[in-house]
Amino acid sequence: MLTAKYFDHTILKADATKAQVTKICEEALEHDFASVCVNSYYTAFVAEKLKGSDVKVCSVVGFPLGMMSTRAKCFETEAAIEDGAEEIDMVINVGALKDKEYDVVYEDIRKVKEACKDKAILKVIIEACLLTDEEKVKACELSKKAEADFVKTSTGFSTGGATTADVKLMRETVGAEIGVKASGGIRDRKTAEAMAEAGANRLGTSATVDIIK
Repeated sequence: MLTAKYFDHTILKADATKAQVTKICEEALEHDFASVCVNSYYTAFVAEKLKGSDVKVCSVVGFPLGMMSTRAKCFETEAAIEDGAEEIDMVINVGALKDKEYDVVYEDIRKVKEACKDKAILKVIIEACLLTDEEKVKACELSKKAEADFVKTSTGFSTGGATTADVKLMRETVGAEIGVKASGGIRDRKTAEAMAEAGANRLGTSATVDIIK
């Protein structure tokens, strides 16, 4: 059964205003969601709004393309944590994965995980819509090897979002040891329940309140 703690209440659009982010925080506090997920500009703002609660502050890194340098991702991670982030959702280097430069992808994830220290958990966005099944498996294996805490399906800003088939494949690949987050295109309770049934134990959506209600 879905509970509020399955959900990262998310607002990542480029034109998000303080009033909109404030509303997201208020909703997250009211319903006791797992986290509020924002771009790093709003990390400190959200941390202040959520202070004293058990709703976590989640900040995205290398978002939404993942093609930034590892050094830039690490700096962004450290800055977000300084601003109060307790969870980091990073995007992998998809091009390097497709070039089979697995050491590059692994080091990218590992160094961001290192930058998290023990202050934030790391979710790795593999952007499944751009990958073959073989590449999805490899991305999950590299994420697990780098000791990520979650693998995540999508940014929601590419050619597609989460699918139950991808969630199932990701869960089968990583096993029970780490989390699987489904994100992108989850707009109703039926879809959310299907993602959980397929193996997701965290869901990212901006339609969280409607789903819970």
